[in-house]
Amino acid sequence: MSRWGLTIPLTGVPLTAHRELVEQLPDLGYTDAWTAETAGTDAFTPLVLASQWAPRLRLGTAIVPVYTRGPGLLAMQAATVAELAPGRFVLGIGASSPVIVSQWNAAAFEEPFARSRDTLRFLRTALAGEKVSEKYDTFAVSKFRLERPADPPPSIMLAALRPGMLRLAAREADGAITNWLAASDVPRVRSVVGPDVELAARIFVCPTEDAEAARGLGRMLISSYLTVPVYAAFHEWLGRGDALAPMHEAWAAGDRQKANRVIPDSVVDELVIHGSVDSCREQVQAYVDNGLTTPVIALLPTGDDPFEQVRGLAPR
Repeated sequence: MSRWGLTIPLTGVPLTAHRELVEQLPDLGYTDAWTAETAGTDAFTPLVLASQWAPRLRLGTAIVPVYTRGPGLLAMQAATVAELAPGRFVLGIGASSPVIVSQWNAAAFEEPFARSRDTLRFLRTALAGEKVSEKYDTFAVSKFRLERPADPPPSIMLAALRPGMLRLAAREADGAITNWLAASDVPRVRSVVGPDVELAARIFVCPTEDAEAARGLGRMLISSYLTVPVYAAFHEWLGRGDALAPMHEAWAAGDRQKANRVIPDSVVDELVIHGSVDSCREQVQAYVDNGLTTPVIALLPTGDDPFEQVRGLAPR
């Protein structure tokens, strides 16, 4: 089955104002609605609403950090949404970033690979309704059992960028979720996870033919995200190390304006889709053509009606 996802909630749109759009998504051709969790809405609440507004949509978190909730609470929240959307909920988990984990949530960002692996293994057992008493490498759980395990338990996907985490996702999760990649990067990621693993990616889409405006917004996003060490290493692996080196140098020197300015147009155009709505839809399709299972559109604001843009970006 070909999938086509949308990130909710849309920027600048109140959560309660999404009902009409979310109800329409399946008839438009969207199969999925996915959330994120940074400093806006939490990842679960919008999906609770969407589970009642659009009973045909698959719902997913991309992603919930493995550090910012205790393992038991994470299992409880996942089981709750899975009960509301039986067989239609995907729990996407990942390490997140030191800023979100440590600076905003007062948790230690330590051993991200091991913590992600251990949380994945705990959730597999807990969401199946089994009692968990286990000492993992990064935490221990004693005598935890869900009072309301969902039937069926939700799928679990793992946020992954480089080969180690991608292989873990392929081996132990139900798929891999990636972010900030170009359509031309998909084959490289696919070669690591293998041909049969679900591969999802959030794709930033700015439907405007004002290329300079789109690139200006894209540069701000790229300098904010790709200076995070894990993303810097990801793009080094993808082959953009030299192209992004001037950005990293300016950012390290504290010159954020220069960091934005020195990002090449070619990099922005690879990582942030822009152009007419029809062109943007075709560019999203290029990811699928290159091996992506689940594109998840993240609509960037342009000043135009975002609901009309979502309708226009629906698959053909």
